This record gives sequence, structure tokens and C-alpha cells, in this order.
Amino acid sequence: MSPVASYRALFAISGRRYIAIAFLARLPLAMSQLGVLLLVAGRTGSYGIGGGCAGALALANAVGAPLFGSAADRIGQRPVAFFQSVAGAIGLALVVLLTRSGTAWQVDAAICAVTGFLLPQVGPLARVRWRPIIARRGHPVSLVDTAFSYEGAADEASFVLGPAFVGIFGALAGPQFALEGAAVILAVFGSWFALHPTAALARRAISGDSPHTRLVTRSIAVLCVAQLLIGAVFGSVQTGTTVIATNAGHAPLAGLFHALLGVGSVLAGIGMAAVPASFGYAARLRVAAVALFVLSTPLLLVNSLVTLVPVLLVLGLCVAPYMITTFTLGETLTPAPRVAAAMTLLAAATGLGYACGTTVAGHLADAQGATGAFATTVSACALAAVLAVTARGALHRSSSQVDETAYAAA
Repeated sequence: MSPVASYRALFAISGRRYIAIAFLARLPLAMSQLGVLLLVAGRTGSYGIGGGCAGALALANAVGAPLFGSAADRIGQRPVAFFQSVAGAIGLALVVLLTRSGTAWQVDAAICAVTGFLLPQVGPLARVRWRPIIARRGHPVSLVDTAFSYEGAADEASFVLGPAFVGIFGALAGPQFALEGAAVILAVFGSWFALHPTAALARRAISGDSPHTRLVTRSIAVLCVAQLLIGAVFGSVQTGTTVIATNAGHAPLAGLFHALLGVGSVLAGIGMAAVPASFGYAARLRVAAVALFVLSTPLLLVNSLVTLVPVLLVLGLCVAPYMITTFTLGETLTPAPRVAAAMTLLAAATGLGYACGTTVAGHLADAQGATGAFATTVSACALAAVLAVTARGALHRSSSQVDETAYAAA
């Protein structure tokens, strides 16, 4: 089946309305991080404090995501995601209210952390739903790979549009308007995603299985570190881009320029459906990680928006293949009763990496400008390449297990 036919079949199974709902529901998380950075940095005049508050939101989300994921495994996605959507929307509104009232930055950081803890990780929960959705119609298991390619592209698209919306709203009415918009989107589409009938399918798929199956294995630990490093890339690139845009007098448009990282990533993510099965997952991760490092090094020479644009566009081509591979391995290697926990754990590692990236890059940016922030990016990419190469033994065995499982299921 060609990639186009695979995507057409996938969307026909789920329905295009569900595709739209699940995509819009993940936008608030992508909007909130940059929105907080711009809002707090604009009020305090410090990228370190702004990055710290954004990092607090991401770090708390990294803590809350696997906890809520485990709860979704136990009682189902519907009540868990609905609670998170409503509570997270209220939290975003409070962030704007308290920040604009002139509270101490420590208070801002605390409310950002509470909000981050509550925000749902829609992308990982959507990934959990695809296998039962596809199985219900009796389609081949190979369509799951297409689903994960789509989810990787959708995540990247959300990280394109999320910062872009922040940039547009920021230019029109300030970053507080972007966070208020994120709260509305989450309340409406997050709740709709939680109550969608596909949530019940995911619940029935694991009914009768034990939720106490071991979650963290050596392979999952490696994948978590891999996601932590790509999260650091996101956070540090976002900070460096904000510095360059601010110095150029276009601070409200920082989100639009940061979104360039996701443009190439979306295209590469969609194209992953065409990668032959003979190209194993471990090899894919190595190639993507090494390419990330090589293509990130020009960031150390970037000093203007003109030179930043092509570097981010090209670097983005490696991001989705990297993330799609880690999430595909994570989903396949995890027993059914712990899949939601595993997916949110990987997402949590990404958020933790983002928190580290924004915090470290923010402080380096205060001292050394954008070059200091981008040095964090290159370092994270270098570590990702080292990890992918040195962990090739465990990942190769895991990749073989995935291939054998897929072959048997087919």
C-alpha cells in the first residue's frame, strides 16, 4: 500500500472529525510554553526568569504526565483527560491573571508549575487509541506505523502552529492573549477529545489485563533519555530564537521563527510512512540522531534572523524521524496495560528536557546571547548521537522484537 493510500485508509477508519479534534486539543501545550516565556520575560526583563517559569511548567508536566497516563490505564482516558482539560484551562487563565497583576516571579513560577502538572498530553493518549481503532476494522498491523508517522507529524505541526499562534496573537494583543486563547482551545477541544468514542475503544483494548506490569525496562530507559535530549533541543532553540528576534526588534514574532523548526519536521514525519520495513528502528534512530548533531552545528554561527531561517528549516528534517522512531519502539515494546503510561512517560521525558533546555539556555543567553543558548542545542544533539550509537545493542534487539511482532501479527 502506497503512503497516500495508507493515510487515506487511516483517516477513513478514524473519521476526519476525530483527526481535527485530536490535533486542536494538543495545541494548548505547544502554545503555553512559549507564551509563558514571552509573558514573564517581557514583564521581568530576564530571559533566565522567563525560561525558568516556562521550564517550571514543562518540568511539572513531565511529573504529571506519567501519573495521569497510569491513571488512564487504570480507569480509562475519558475521565482523566476531561479533568485535565478543564483544570488545565483554568490554570492557564490564572497564569495570565496573576502575572499581569504584578506578583513576584516566584509566585508566577509556582502557578506555572501547577498548570503544567494539570495540562494533558494529548499526543501520547492519541497514539494509544490507534491500535484498537485499526484492529476494530480488521486492517493490517502495518497501518499502525502509518498512524505513528501521522502522530509524529501532527505533534510537530502543533509545535509549528502553537508558537506561530503565540507570535500572531502576541503581535496583535500581547502574549497574554495567546495564553487566554490556549485556555479556550483546551476547554473546548481537550474536553471533546476526552469524551470522543475512541477513548472507550482504548479502554476496552486493555480490559482484563493487569496494570501492574513492569513499565521501565532498559530499552524504555534509553528511549526516555533520547526524548529528554530532543526536549532540550526544543527548549534551547526556542530560547535562542527569542533572543535573536528580540535583538532584531521583533520579539512578538519569536514564535513564528521558532515554528520553522517544525516545518521541515512535519514534511519528514509525513514521509516516514514510505520508509521500508527493512530499514530497522535502531538504524533509523542512529541516522536521525547523527544528522541532528551535524545540522545543528551551524546554529553557533547564527547571529540574525536571516541566517537563522535556513538553519532551522533544514534541522527540522531530522526531528520527526527521531521522535517517531522512539515513540514507535516505546509503544510496541510496552505491554498493553501500560501503553498510556509508557507514551506519557516518553512525553514527560521530552518535557523534562524542554525544562532543562530553557533553563540552561536562558541563563547562558543572559550572559552570552543567542550563541550561548544555541550551544545548549548543539550539546544536546551531540549527546543524542552518542546515545543512539552506544545503545545500538539494546535498541537493535528491541528493533528485532518489533519486526518479529509485526510479522507475526500480520
